[in-house]
Amino acid sequence: QVQLVESGGGLVQPGGSLRLSCAASGRISSIGTMNWYRQAPGKQREWVATIRRDGSTDYPDSVKGRFTISRDNGRKTLDLQMNSLKPEDTAVYYCNAAILVSTGWGNYWGQGTQVTVSS
Repeated sequence: QVQLVESGGGLVQPGGSLRLSCAASGRISSIGTMNWYRQAPGKQREWVATIRRDGSTDYPDSVKGRFTISRDNGRKTLDLQMNSLKPEDTAVYYCNAAILVSTGWGNYWGQGTQVTVSS
């Protein structure tokens, strides 16, 4: 059974920084593209960042230049460094990954970690 577990959320003042982490565990053969998403109260889930196995990255304009996604393929971890945080970044942040297990590729989600940006 594959699990993705996020950590690192919390309360931070506007302009501050947080670093989120996501650890994958279980009978994993390989991990493909990994993503961060977020969902604010009353809103749809929103894409935040993507990193492919080769290390290439993509971001939406809303976080570009402020957020940095990274991964460690050996440790099976995914990070999101968030700088210059704004109140509108407040949301539950989810780790997502394409993971190869014995039965084939699957799309997996973590349980989410709350990020609150407020003074």
